[in-house]
Amino acid sequence: MMNAAQYRDSLAKRKPMKIWLDGQMLAKPLDHPYVKTSMNSVALTYELAQDPQFRQVMTATSALTGETISRFCHLHQSTDDLINKVRMQRLLGQRCGTCFQRCVGLDALNAVFATTFEMDRKLGTDYHRRFRNFAVAMERNDWIVDGAMTDVKGDRSKRPGAQKDKDIYLRVVERRADGVIIRGAKAHQTGAINSHQVLVMPTSSLREDEKDYAITCALPSDAEGITYIYGRQSCDERKLGGDEASDIDSGSSCYGGQEALMIFEHVFVPDEMIFMNGETEFAGMLVDLFASYHRQSYGGCKVGNGDVAIGAAAAIAEYNGVAKASHVKDKIVEMNHLNETLFSCGIACSANGTKLPAGNFFVDALLANVCKQNVTRLPYEIARILQDIAGGLMVTLPSARDWLNPQTGELLKKYLAGADGMSTYERVRMLRLIENLTMGRGAVAYLSESMHGAGSPQAQRVLIGRLAKVEEKKVYARALAFNNNLESVEAAIRAVLEKVRAAG
Repeated sequence: MMNAAQYRDSLAKRKPMKIWLDGQMLAKPLDHPYVKTSMNSVALTYELAQDPQFRQVMTATSALTGETISRFCHLHQSTDDLINKVRMQRLLGQRCGTCFQRCVGLDALNAVFATTFEMDRKLGTDYHRRFRNFAVAMERNDWIVDGAMTDVKGDRSKRPGAQKDKDIYLRVVERRADGVIIRGAKAHQTGAINSHQVLVMPTSSLREDEKDYAITCALPSDAEGITYIYGRQSCDERKLGGDEASDIDSGSSCYGGQEALMIFEHVFVPDEMIFMNGETEFAGMLVDLFASYHRQSYGGCKVGNGDVAIGAAAAIAEYNGVAKASHVKDKIVEMNHLNETLFSCGIACSANGTKLPAGNFFVDALLANVCKQNVTRLPYEIARILQDIAGGLMVTLPSARDWLNPQTGELLKKYLAGADGMSTYERVRMLRLIENLTMGRGAVAYLSESMHGAGSPQAQRVLIGRLAKVEEKKVYARALAFNNNLESVEAAIRAVLEKVRAAG
């Protein structure tokens, strides 16, 4: 496994990449303040993996080689592995307060591994062997893999092949004897610029006549033909100053997230790195597996971010002098209740996981979607309570440059004082952290990702409806309503369960 310094060096050794940010091509992207802070969040995953205190949760024993590897490169081998994944994500969310950018690659790894196994078993293809080789390379190199699933989608009332511009969904534009040429774009690519490899996947189930869109493949992040356009985030310019004022006003100057639009312009992918090429019947399976794995992830990372929000609420209550107020204590109890509800969902879908035919373990899909559906709601209530406790100064606070100016600094120190004996400087910094978590760059990771990450809220509701076994539950109700004795109820339940088992 790499350490944090080796990770940074590995990114610096990549070929020059076309990265645009704020209208300019970056000559040295790793030196830019936006990229540096986002890279720090990823480097944290390497730092904690080297720490004996966290080694058990951050690492695993490879099922492919028997070596000790990062858990972010691991094929889950048990429900304990699934649970430890969620615990690892909570730990990292607590430490950086934002997105640490490796979860998509981990979830894609497990989804593609299982899907290629099923493809080979049914179709006699060679995809699983190819992907197994890629998985071993991912483990041994300790790669960050960007899972590239989300297409830009254009007119969402139309399917991929019906779009006016056929490139709106990433597709194969040429099939050659030695590989394929792909063109299109992938949106919202978390940590893309901080990654070593890109794992491209279809974004939805596909029809027989949509073979060109059924492409799963891997390629280096610095592959020729890829252009990155960095995503703009709220309050991001506060990180540009490089002085004490920008450090204070950014709210969290060390860590940050990263999203980019990734554009593929006539990009070649060799055969050995192709894991689906026109097999439309397996696109839906891959998407469903990935979605459930990734919706499980939110029961860990957003809970860790929530822990930071709860800590900020308790701290600002002390700075404001209201920590002992009964309504404030009750609000903090409610924040904890909501946050632990999310964690419970993440643990539940993991503990109820099952072994797939490929050998790796899969979460309980129904509970994973319930987990993510809760994540689309509860962090917003946690953030609302946090803003309530913080008070209006969170959004009317003068610039840190006014704080540092001799002519205004003493005035602010006098009039922005809070509880007796508490540091006004620390109070200001805590308010900026709260602003960042709920409105600034941190809110992208904590709130916007909570809503839109791993698919739309409606996508989760569709799967909940599909997986909830309502017909089976109707039998329970009818048995009780119409028969009302233990023997007949149990007989009715056995009958329906037999039908369920017979139907597979």
